[in-house]
Amino acid sequence: PAGTWLLYLPCTWSIGLAAAPGCLPDWRMLSLFGVGAVLMRGAGCTINDMWDRDYDRQVARTASRPLAAGDISTFQSLVFLGGQLSLALCVLLCLNHYSIILGAASLSLVITYPLMKRITYWPQLVLGLTFNWGALLGWSAIKGSCEWSVCLPLYFAGVMWTLVYDTIYAHQDKRDDIMIGVKSTALQFKEDTKQWLSGFSLAMLLGLCMAGVNCNQTFPYYSAVAAVGAHLAHQIYTLDIDKPEDCWKKFASNRTVGILLFIGIVLGNL
Repeated sequence: PAGTWLLYLPCTWSIGLAAAPGCLPDWRMLSLFGVGAVLMRGAGCTINDMWDRDYDRQVARTASRPLAAGDISTFQSLVFLGGQLSLALCVLLCLNHYSIILGAASLSLVITYPLMKRITYWPQLVLGLTFNWGALLGWSAIKGSCEWSVCLPLYFAGVMWTLVYDTIYAHQDKRDDIMIGVKSTALQFKEDTKQWLSGFSLAMLLGLCMAGVNCNQTFPYYSAVAAVGAHLAHQIYTLDIDKPEDCWKKFASNRTVGILLFIGIVLGNL
């Protein structure tokens, strides 16, 4: 699913940037983080569906989800969540001590994110803080700790990226969200959405450039950053916020954004 890619790709960026000059990224870490992304994105979905089962019944797109539809019980979902988190812990324990502590620290964000739509119009910001934790964790898994001059700009860029794609995603449900009383950046920005998305995209590109400068990246990396900028510009320019199918198409295309940047990181290292 698109969401699993969007959780995994910031990890690959960080692992790629942490590779020694002239070397490919650590394939073992890429594989390990891939498994972790599947498990943690799945756990996040389970938690989200547990918190939101009453809301999901009232939204056309989510009414058929197992908890909302009554196909499974809350207890069954809790047991399933326990299994997902136990397997994710096994993955985390394969990393160094610094990374284990850093990874465990993200759990509070995973648990509380689904509640944010009840209390703020900026739940997409909290999702960004959650979904891009791998931008910190990937580097520390390779190096043993975070190089903040690289990791923080990369993390910031990822958060800005999430604000772009998840605001687009939220426009799919805005009519239902108004009726049931939940909040989102889509409802906050309304007709000004494209201006906000342009600002977030520019901030993302600046963060990526800063991260690249601070770890001595080369021309292919900056070419990829330019390609990312062009992709985002095309997304925003052609976006129709009143057509859910177009919002979904633009949201899902962000996998290409992440892959473009990863390729640029690998080639830049080589």
